[in-house]
Amino acid sequence: MRYRNMSSIKKLFSDTMIYGMSSIVGRFLNYLLVPLYTYKIAATSGGYGVVTEIYAYTALMLVILTFGMETTFFYFANKYPERADTVFATALTAVGGVSALFVLLLCCFIKPISQALGYSAHPEFLTIMGCVVAIDAFQAILFALLRFQGRAWKFAFLKLLFIFCNIGLNLFVFLVAPGLNESHPRWMKWYDPDYQVGYIFVVNLICTAGVTLGFLPELRKVRAGVDIKVLKEMLRYTWPLLLFGIAGILNQVADKICFNHLVPGEEGKVQLGIYGACVKIAMIMAMITQAFRYAYEPFVFGGSRDRGSKESQALVMKYFVIFALLAYLVVMAYLDIFKYVISPSYWEGLKVVPIVMMAEVFMSIYFNLSFWYKLIEQTWWGAVFSAIGCAVLLTINILFVPRYGYMACAWGGLAGYGVCMVLSYLVGRKKSPVPYKLLPLAGYFALALGLYGVSVWLRPVSLGWELVLNTLLLLVYVGIVLMCEPALRGALVRGTKMLWSKVRG
Repeated sequence: MRYRNMSSIKKLFSDTMIYGMSSIVGRFLNYLLVPLYTYKIAATSGGYGVVTEIYAYTALMLVILTFGMETTFFYFANKYPERADTVFATALTAVGGVSALFVLLLCCFIKPISQALGYSAHPEFLTIMGCVVAIDAFQAILFALLRFQGRAWKFAFLKLLFIFCNIGLNLFVFLVAPGLNESHPRWMKWYDPDYQVGYIFVVNLICTAGVTLGFLPELRKVRAGVDIKVLKEMLRYTWPLLLFGIAGILNQVADKICFNHLVPGEEGKVQLGIYGACVKIAMIMAMITQAFRYAYEPFVFGGSRDRGSKESQALVMKYFVIFALLAYLVVMAYLDIFKYVISPSYWEGLKVVPIVMMAEVFMSIYFNLSFWYKLIEQTWWGAVFSAIGCAVLLTINILFVPRYGYMACAWGGLAGYGVCMVLSYLVGRKKSPVPYKLLPLAGYFALALGLYGVSVWLRPVSLGWELVLNTLLLLVYVGIVLMCEPALRGALVRGTKMLWSKVRG
């Protein structure tokens, strides 16, 4: 049993590495756009605040349009493995139909919607991103099929294809087009130097639509047809996931959506732009979580009948916390290097990074804890927890944003995810207990936060000595972890020997 668990976990980590290539490497490449946007769009213009706000609405709409069908597809494809193609066709048709209806309604009512959201001068921003989010929702089920089939390499290729196209077109628009507009104006009649924010959305639409062509082989499976009976079962299973997803995404974007209502006018857009830019630095934790999620959902649902699956979940949780805290310490240790990802005009918001990073750690743990109610078909618990967390976040934002600005957003996110994490653990311990070892997990948290505290307390004046000190503290963390975790120590030794043998050979 122990060997089977470890074998499954090795498969999980292998898939995570491939998915991580598209998620972590892809997000890293996308970081090229953060300095591009922040250096080309001044913080005082509020333009990056517009980008931050509209992408927050986009994230919310993506959750609504997919309405939990990714997770639902995995559950029912494993429940009815002989009818997996029918389950896929049913899920894709449902999501595609809802997405098409959304685009139609958006186009019909774009004028009042744009006026209500403060974009009456540029309603096309909302129309373009509405089309983007509809295509993204449709693609989400197609990407879920690749994950279900274990086709991690095609998944990674298509994700990276989008990213390279997106980066390439953005570099052209922001770096090449201005020069061409001056030297060859007849070629550039379409180009408007004052429309930089709009081009960000246009490029996104072009790249998103283009990736859909890569799914032509998978779209043939729609011929399996829609099963109304299965669809009814899937909708019963997924509606709590929709509520869970809405509440969950609101924990991530509610502060950005409501910020301009709490700090109105140009000042609100400027502050939101600074906050949104600095949060990008903290998104390394979101990258790790996303890569882990892509591999972990098929792993858990595929192994839910295994008697040792709960032991596997507990083991994976421990390793995930170890590496998440290591990522936290790495970003904090080298923040004075990472900060150059954004323009110096945005640096005043760097104080939110450690808070937002820890909020992402809490969110990651909450995600790991969430599988108990998905596996026992009580997904409504997720909606309850996320709604409570969202209420905490909104309360803190409403009370403190007008006075403390975006710092209240950061602390609200930390409190919201912390509440979700604790509630999910306490209820899960009664409903479907997993043997998590809390003492080692608490110990690693204490170790990481203690080392971060030391780095802040002893912070040298010289940047060079600061980096030396922080590197030593990172080595202390890694050393203590390896002392306490023989399995990780053994894996590291074996990996080092294998790498050395390949180098010598």
